[in-house]
Amino acid sequence: MNEIAFQDCYPEELSHCYGCGKNNISGHQLKSFWQHLDKENILASTTVAHFMPDEIYTAIPGFVYGGMIASLIDCHGTGSASAMAHFAQEREMGSLPALRFVTGALNVSYLAPTPQGVELELIGRFSEVKERKVIVDITLSANKTICAKGQVIAVLMPENMIPKG
Repeated sequence: MNEIAFQDCYPEELSHCYGCGKNNISGHQLKSFWQHLDKENILASTTVAHFMPDEIYTAIPGFVYGGMIASLIDCHGTGSASAMAHFAQEREMGSLPALRFVTGALNVSYLAPTPQGVELELIGRFSEVKERKVIVDITLSANKTICAKGQVIAVLMPENMIPKG
């Protein structure tokens, strides 16, 4: 649907996140997109991201480390929140002032072992959209099996986190 990842629309000074920042060459550089955008019922909209974890993120041989899974859910959630906030305000992603969200709370439930060597798919669904808070429910799947579910309560980035100058 959208060919530009949400995270690639962040201003340069806000693009250093280890999980999704395009300016962090050591990070995961997760990319999130609209999967379905519903203008009539914004809560019916969904987002998607795909990620192939490197073997260094092994819990035990053959399975992905849980912290990596939490990191992916976290970054897909905050990216989805930013995109939804722009959409709800009828603004283009990347327009200023930036609507950048950070994690207020993260809850992850691990439902099945997550296999290594398989592309992971994250689907985000919205359960609440307010001006300064967006709640995103996320499923993480491997081979069409849901391995983890998470909820990200994303809050608008506080002014004191925005670099000056």
